[in-house]
Amino acid sequence: MTNSTMTKHNRMGLSHHGTHQDALPVKKSRSTLSKLLADKRAVFSGIVILVLVFLATFASMLPLQAPNEMALLNQLAKPSREHWLGTDSFGRDILSRVVFGARVSLMVGSLTVLVAMTFGTTCGLISAFYGGVVDSFIMRIMDALLAFPSILLAITLMGILGPGKINVVLGLGIVYTPTFARIARAKTLSVTSSEYVSAARTIGASDLRLLGVHIVPNMLGPVAVQAAVAFAFAIIAEAGLSFLGLGVPPDVPSWGAMLTEARRFIETDPWFAVIPGACLSITVLSITLLGDSIRQLLDPSSI
Repeated sequence: MTNSTMTKHNRMGLSHHGTHQDALPVKKSRSTLSKLLADKRAVFSGIVILVLVFLATFASMLPLQAPNEMALLNQLAKPSREHWLGTDSFGRDILSRVVFGARVSLMVGSLTVLVAMTFGTTCGLISAFYGGVVDSFIMRIMDALLAFPSILLAITLMGILGPGKINVVLGLGIVYTPTFARIARAKTLSVTSSEYVSAARTIGASDLRLLGVHIVPNMLGPVAVQAAVAFAFAIIAEAGLSFLGLGVPPDVPSWGAMLTEARRFIETDPWFAVIPGACLSITVLSITLLGDSIRQLLDPSSI
């Protein structure tokens, strides 16, 4: 066999090997998606979440009354064709307020997770990667935040910042940052002690390359699972703060504020409290079940 023939065969072999390697992530992604679709809990939860996202996104375009439009002569009306879920104590349409309240809950929950995940993951990465004084300083701050019960810390921060959507996001983001930091730190310590990271250091790989290529991709799974859990808790926390009058302003529809208004009528008109409570429960349950399905899928011991 001539040298040119051997070179041609080697190139073909390398090309075939590269194609095979490129196909592996695609096959793995398809397998992961098929397993997720085979989980009835995940499918049901995903459908519920998609419906809520659709309603929250296009709430202004749906044929609904304005959430703050009052009809004082039609207070606490029973469900009817005109008001499918009835009206509240100010004559406002409950269905409209529930839909617009979903927008507030999903927006606050998603932004809270984004803030907490960004700052927490960054702090955990830096803490574990550089260690020493940096690790001690960052993690002592996180431990101090974790020493307070989350709801009390959130109430304290909202008392300082004042009510408002942005303040709720910032307050809850600070509350959930330490959890992401601890998860990111633990995973970073595990990955940095592995042989392939040591080999990459030996051949002169930069810190940025080590973080971007080896460490961050390996921590996406645990962080994603924690994001789903934090999303559910953030929705509950926002409703709790609004229930106490520390969340969004009174003119903004919120499930927590609706529950506050319904307290006075819990004995005479219980549906007024049941509707926002059921929406809150179903939303949190769906997010929790979907997060649990993702956790089981990403857990190697469950395969």
